[in-house]
Amino acid sequence: MKVILRADVEKLGHLGDIVNVKNGYGRNFLLPQKLASLATPANIKVFELERKKLQARMDALRASASELAAKLEGVVVTIAMRVGENNKLYGSVTPAMIGDALAGMGIEVDRHRLLLDGSIRTLGEHAVRARLHPDIVPSFTVNIVSEDKHTAEEPAAEEAPAAEAEAPAENA
Repeated sequence: MKVILRADVEKLGHLGDIVNVKNGYGRNFLLPQKLASLATPANIKVFELERKKLQARMDALRASASELAAKLEGVVVTIAMRVGENNKLYGSVTPAMIGDALAGMGIEVDRHRLLLDGSIRTLGEHAVRARLHPDIVPSFTVNIVSEDKHTAEEPAAEEAPAAEAEAPAENA
């Protein structure tokens, strides 16, 4: 099936390219998502008339992705997790958790755009990438810390009553 791309599609082509795709991919994904249209002579003429408008929209998306990439580049996101033996996490850090942490910092990134090399199940710093646009993939750091250490950084005023409560238990 020959289609003309109405947007940049990763690993397929750019706006305006006429590509040959499998029938199911075209019918079930590209056409319903309006990422492509059939490459008939009539559709090619219609596309040429719409090309400037589509290109302007793609340029606007690329510009907003560049701005977001500038905010993301070099950011360190800290997430506190429960830790078991040998500094292993209970569960793993998910893209949704990272997205929520970024949202708390004022940076909105869709969790589906976050690329993890594997599951994050240990403490420490991990590199994470975000595919904001097919050409724009900034990276940032996610620092996983223990909830215990994270709460230990709170003021010592909360620790004093806990120490007093433990003292009578030791005398008994």
